[in-house]
Formats: sequence, structure tokens, C-alpha cells
Amino acid sequence: MKRRITRRRFFSQSFGLGAGALLFKELPAFDGGLGGQVPLIITSHTNATGKKAMVAGWEVIAGGGRAVDAVEKAANIIEEDPNDMSVGYGGFPNEDGVVQLDASIMDGKTYNAGAVACLENIKNPCSVARIVMERTDHVLMVGRDALAFAKKWGFTEEDLLTEKTREAYLRRKENLSDRDDWGPPEHLKDLPEFQQRQRRDELDDDPHGTTNVLAVDRNGDVAGITTTSGLGFKIAGRVGDSPIIGAGLYVDNEVGAAGATGRGEDVIKSCASFYMVLRMKEGRTPQQACEDALRMIAEKYKKVNPDFLPGEQFVAINTKGELGACRTTGNRPGRISVQNASGYSIYTGSIAFPTEE
Repeated sequence: MKRRITRRRFFSQSFGLGAGALLFKELPAFDGGLGGQVPLIITSHTNATGKKAMVAGWEVIAGGGRAVDAVEKAANIIEEDPNDMSVGYGGFPNEDGVVQLDASIMDGKTYNAGAVACLENIKNPCSVARIVMERTDHVLMVGRDALAFAKKWGFTEEDLLTEKTREAYLRRKENLSDRDDWGPPEHLKDLPEFQQRQRRDELDDDPHGTTNVLAVDRNGDVAGITTTSGLGFKIAGRVGDSPIIGAGLYVDNEVGAAGATGRGEDVIKSCASFYMVLRMKEGRTPQQACEDALRMIAEKYKKVNPDFLPGEQFVAINTKGELGACRTTGNRPGRISVQNASGYSIYTGSIAFPTEE
């Protein structure tokens, strides 16, 4: 019988063997000949929208276009998906019911980067980030000034809440406390039909979080984007790792690129994407670099609270077209959508929270 080990048992077995022996459950990557090829484009989204994004991004690259154009085109498709509740249009709002978006972009060819944070009412934050990168001498713009900047460049304001995310927000408000006035009237709240209505539903059978899009074009140039609506129901004004260059995204034209999804606070403190690229520069494969970064974060927390294991997925590519994906927790390994000259496929990496037999 399989039994999931506790976080405490995981750390006692893994870290007790030394830092180099941290246990990762290695799972087979695809064997369709898609690894180790350039040019290519990948995304951390493996649903139908992720596949659609890869096809669109690949059209740019196959036609001789730049990696930076390909990742923007692909990321826009994911940002515009109303059914994705963690990126762009239809993303989860903050605790005040307002959708605030974060995004970053980096162009390895020019060693340039741009980002926006707490951007409201603009569906494609990564495109605004690109304007910051290419048309200013700055890297990061935030809040209402980022919105004013976007409007100057012709971006149109629109309501980013869908009926699905609006309902999720209102349902959360109703269930947040039994001492406020949200929810059904006092004399009705114990009736079965109202309890059923208040039950927190499973919103998505195949959840997807922050998205990373990374690419190498025909010239060997590398680019990347990370875009998100951030932590659902976050404190207004909270910014995660996605718009932070070196945390949620990093690109080095001589090495490759890396991106992060998950709990942004962990990623910011560890400069995880920069760390992954640095590890690849030192000779580690993208898969090893993703695992190294998760190991590094877990070791830091282990010293403070052995029962805490953060939840992230890291992805990486190098200039050879090799791939990496690793997730710390859950029952599914890190996975990425891949598109190159051989076609579309899904790469399966590893999971860092194994089960016992």
C-alpha cells in the first residue's frame, strides 16, 4: 500500500542524508525526440490554451521571427483565456475584488527587461511590460502609474473580472467569517440548501497557475515572459515574484532561461530564476537546475520549520534545447508544453515530495 510521507518525515529522511542526497522522484521525460532541439518554445501551461499558445508562438519562430516576439504572442493567448483564473483576464481578484496583474519580460539578445506590477484593467500586462523594456530606460512600473503609462501607449481599460471569478470572490466573502454580515440571513444559514450554496466548490479540475513562456529562436537568441494575476484574494497591493527579474524570470543569452510559478514570497527570497540560470551556466542541465533551486529553498525552510514545504513549480531551458521542470509538492510532477520542429508534446519532469511504498 502506498502511503504519502509527512513533511516532517520527508525532511528527516532527505536532509538527514545531506544536502546532495535530497530525494527527488525522477519520472521519465517524453521520448518523442523533442528534447535537445532548437529553436523551440515552451510554457508551463499544459492545457488546451497552452497548446494553442505554443502553436502561435512557434509560427513566429518558424517564420524566422524573434524569440521575444514569439513569447509575447504566446503569453497573450494565455492572458486572454477567460477560463484561466490565475493569469490575465478572468484572474482571481485581490481581497477587495480588484484584479491586479503582474508580468515581466526579458530579451537575452539585448540584455534588457521590463515589468509591471499591480496593473489594473489591462488584459495583456506582458505587452505593457515589453513597452517598459523597449521604450523606457526603466525596468519596473507599478500601480496606477503603470495603468496611465499603458493608456498612453493605446492600451484600453476593461473589466477583468468574469462572472466565474466574480462569483468566486463573492462566495469567499460569504464564507470568510461567521461574524460579519456576508452570507444568508441568520434564520436561513443552517438550512441544507444554503449550506450547499456556501460550499467552496472545486473551481477547476485541471488548475493552472502563473504562466512562464520561454523560447530560443533560429538565431540562438533567448527570451522569456512570466505573467500572472497573483495570489488569489491577496492583500491589495501585494506583489509576487512574477514581475521581479531574477525571481520569477531570468534570461541569459549564453545559457538559457528559467521561470517560476507558485508561492511568490519563496521565489523572491531565493532569487530562484537567477539561481537556476547560474546553475546551468555551471554545467547543470535544466532539469537538474530546477531541482537544485527547489532543494535550496527547502533547505532554508527546514532550518526554521521542518514541517513546512513550499509549493512551487520551476521550469528551465538552455540554448541546446534541453528542458527542465520540477514541482515540490502534490501528486503530479512538473510538466511543460513544448513546441519545436518535431511538433508539440508535453515534457514530464520530476516531483520533490515522493510517496512511500
